[in-house]
Amino acid sequence: MAQAWKCTGLRWSADGPVLVWDGGRRSVLTRGKRVAFGVADGGVRTCGGARGNACPVRAAVPARSTGARCEECARLDRAHSVAADTIADDPRPYRVYLAWFGPGLVKVGITAEERGSARLLEQGAVCFSWLGLGPLMAARRTEELLRAALRVPDRIPYAEKRAVRSRLPASAVERAAEVEALHGRAVALGGWPESLERQPCRVVDHVGVFGLEGVPGAVAEVAELAGGGWVSGELIAAAGPDLHLGTARGVVVLDTRLMTGWEIVPTGEEHGLTVPVREFKEAAGVQDGLF
Repeated sequence: MAQAWKCTGLRWSADGPVLVWDGGRRSVLTRGKRVAFGVADGGVRTCGGARGNACPVRAAVPARSTGARCEECARLDRAHSVAADTIADDPRPYRVYLAWFGPGLVKVGITAEERGSARLLEQGAVCFSWLGLGPLMAARRTEELLRAALRVPDRIPYAEKRAVRSRLPASAVERAAEVEALHGRAVALGGWPESLERQPCRVVDHVGVFGLEGVPGAVAEVAELAGGGWVSGELIAAAGPDLHLGTARGVVVLDTRLMTGWEIVPTGEEHGLTVPVREFKEAAGVQDGLF
């Protein structure tokens, strides 16, 4: 019987996207590499726990959940999250950023300075710019200022990110335009906390890092994994948690968050999949520009 592994998620490193497994094993994902795995037959997806601790009851979780946590573990994880606004005494400096995911989709967010751009890569930001730097509470107040004054959201669903990813402008200059315009409006606002230092607009573009240039549009996405099912395809691009896989049916997007909690086993299948997929009504990527 093949050895089963449990995936703890996709991380972005200097080497690009990396799948991390229980026990510390890491699989570097390079473009052109075959990504192939099966789900243990008869397996049940179990909760991934919270804050590095295993779920005490190994609760079953829904196959379509991207969080892969039971209600109690999700509550514990959220209670210790910076985004939950429950931590006020973190002494680390924080950055406020503007992230762009495609035409009309810009969000504001905060991340610890020590994390660098990791948070932006994890979210699949096509391009971004820092906006401010300072204490956590000042960063939070600035984030709220932008949400209220400029109607900039702090969350964008992944389904929307995938939908606009196919309509990216061809040039980095065009992709940077919305971030630059919003940055100018943001720094001109009154009411900034005195302890937050405004940062100049320097847009960083991730199209090359993600491998999105010239990639065919996706025709479907994996809806969920299932016991006994398998996924196999050539990695042609990766953005945030999403892997764009070339298969016999066309490009299919796999959100790697769907992998956590399952027992994953090797498969010898070639470029296909037997797990449930959700077909796109229109091939994502049909446009006159970049793709």
